[in-house]
Amino acid sequence: MRRLALSLGLAAMLGACQTAKITPPNLALPAAYEGPQGAGPLTTEQLDHWWLLFNDPELNGLEADAFRYSPDVRTAAARLMEAHGAEGSQIAKTFPTGNIEGNATHERQYDTSSGSSNLIPVGGTYISETANFNVSWEIDLFGRLALQRTIAKDQYAEARFNIEGTLASLAANVADDYFQARGLAIQIDNARDTVRIETGLQRVAERKAELGLGAASDADRVSADLSQAQATADDLEGQLHAIERQLLILVGRGIEPTSILAVPAQVNDPPPIPSGVPGDLLSRRPDVREADAHLRGSTGLDKLGHRAIFPTFTILPGLGLSRQVQPGVSFIPPSTLIPQQQTTSVGLWSIGGGVSIPVLDIPQLLYEAKADDARTQQAAIAYEKTVQTAYGEAENALVNLAAAEKAVAVLEVGEVRSHRASDAAQKRYGMGLDDITAALSAQQAWRTTRAALAAERVQALRDAISTYKALGGGWAYTAEHVRTQ
Repeated sequence: MRRLALSLGLAAMLGACQTAKITPPNLALPAAYEGPQGAGPLTTEQLDHWWLLFNDPELNGLEADAFRYSPDVRTAAARLMEAHGAEGSQIAKTFPTGNIEGNATHERQYDTSSGSSNLIPVGGTYISETANFNVSWEIDLFGRLALQRTIAKDQYAEARFNIEGTLASLAANVADDYFQARGLAIQIDNARDTVRIETGLQRVAERKAELGLGAASDADRVSADLSQAQATADDLEGQLHAIERQLLILVGRGIEPTSILAVPAQVNDPPPIPSGVPGDLLSRRPDVREADAHLRGSTGLDKLGHRAIFPTFTILPGLGLSRQVQPGVSFIPPSTLIPQQQTTSVGLWSIGGGVSIPVLDIPQLLYEAKADDARTQQAAIAYEKTVQTAYGEAENALVNLAAAEKAVAVLEVGEVRSHRASDAAQKRYGMGLDDITAALSAQQAWRTTRAALAAERVQALRDAISTYKALGGGWAYTAEHVRTQ
């Protein structure tokens, strides 16, 4: 039996030491992004509050309201408190434990016999009071307790970075909805301008028909275009109201009237394209750091599972107090016995130790250790995928922003020229030099170019938002727990 126990113990220790080989994450990121280089690097403060780079007071106010009133922010604060409490609880479990226990009884007994001749009193008051303070203190010979504290901190970091990612998404969503609303306001203005132009063309067509200088069908054709423009304006106003309501809900002011929002029918150019280094994503993006903390926690749990096979040694100190009061007698020589209460008070201390060896649990613990190895491998793969996804998002955002800026520059020139052509065609139609088809065709070309320019300007702003978010902006960045190996 002694040989069997020794063999089992040796096999358990060898099995605990054989941690599965975890493939290290592939973090060989390129030195630069493929695509246009930005105007310059952004400081940490600029990325933390990237929306200030747009120089839009209304946007700044909406972001401030979102971080103050949004239900998402309040929920995030509660989740952070929960995570902090869970961390403290897990760490506290690794310290000595013990309770102070006390008991007190007060009992009155009566002699119900008759003619008792006992010399010792029967019946009386009995009082018992005890207090004990017993402590259990595990000796951390194998580093399990220190490892548990590290795991608790990593799990808190994982929860925190998840929350920070939620806040970064909130900032991006507020800005995105705001610029979409401004884009809709521009489209509404364009639709109303189209209504004004079509109304003028309709009057000219009707006047020419009355004078016999044009066909009556020209007025009907313009009237159809006018109806379509009015319907488009009405539809866009409904869309604008919906996105304004959505924006108010995002910032935590969902029941207030949409009229409190100032949404001008114009957009500014996006800030210059920022430059960035792909390696900065590892320390900047909250989702990458969340995956990093998850990998650290999984690695710690894996190590803890392998160490569970070793014995647990515990010190068991204790303190105690006891007080007993019971009936007794006092002897007065030569033959007198006087009833009297007797009190006994005792103080005690003890010291002990315990050891627990999971002999029969060895197969179960070894299988659980293998499962921990697999989970850690999955966490390493997930971390690698998160890094690669972050790199792809950042590069694509930079490329899209550069392309949008080029498209805006091209469309601006086209819009000016198509506007001139439309005005000239209307004048020629009014003078009788061209028919209605030429005027409407030129106007349609201008409307199409103008709509494309407005949409591309809004898209450039939205691409800028995606860029700042992809680079890890929008949260209170602090450099900690950065994986470099």
